[in-house]
Amino acid sequence: MDTLFGLLVLNMEALIILATVINMEYEKASNHILELLKTRLSPLLFYHSYEHTLSVLKAVIEISWDENIQSHEDLILLKTAAVYHDCGFLNTYEIDSEEESCKIAKEILPEFDYNSFQIESVCKLIMKTKMPQTPETLLEKILCDADLNYLGQDDFIIIGNKLLRELNAMGKNISEKEWNKLQIDFLEAHHYWTSSVISKRENKKAEHLQRLWQIVKDY
Repeated sequence: MDTLFGLLVLNMEALIILATVINMEYEKASNHILELLKTRLSPLLFYHSYEHTLSVLKAVIEISWDENIQSHEDLILLKTAAVYHDCGFLNTYEIDSEEESCKIAKEILPEFDYNSFQIESVCKLIMKTKMPQTPETLLEKILCDADLNYLGQDDFIIIGNKLLRELNAMGKNISEKEWNKLQIDFLEAHHYWTSSVISKRENKKAEHLQRLWQIVKDY
């Protein structure tokens, strides 16, 4: 009888956990923050834009597939962190933007049936995107690689120039010469974390680094 009761308790706990996962209204939570990003972000955020968030979300989905993420809840948490990771730029620039993103997530996600544990998991993922990146778990590594996926893409220069334009619009006054040297420092310090992204992006990133060295050697 005790064994049967124990099994019933375990089954009930499993059902409660499953119900909690199902109750996370990701689509509504995602649409809510994406609409805010689309309509309220500063037009001077040429890099940290609505489009950037969409690209990170796309990369998260692709990398999760490549890394064989099978947990439905893990995928929802990752996708949620992707769409909320830069929402702090709605309220602040540069200073503690990840903390502000978490603050916004904690305010909004309970409205869409995320429990406290799930919200904390989302915030832990977001905080790992803070530079320098220090991911530990596979989910954290996936989000970090998705956030900087462009470093190993063909459009690295185009996207990098968006960041330069944004920084200068925010008062940084960085010259092209200074920017290229900053890019070299950043690429040399950076490395990808997941095996799939290392395989797909590392060689192209090395090509970008070599090209930048060719440019700056003539300065």
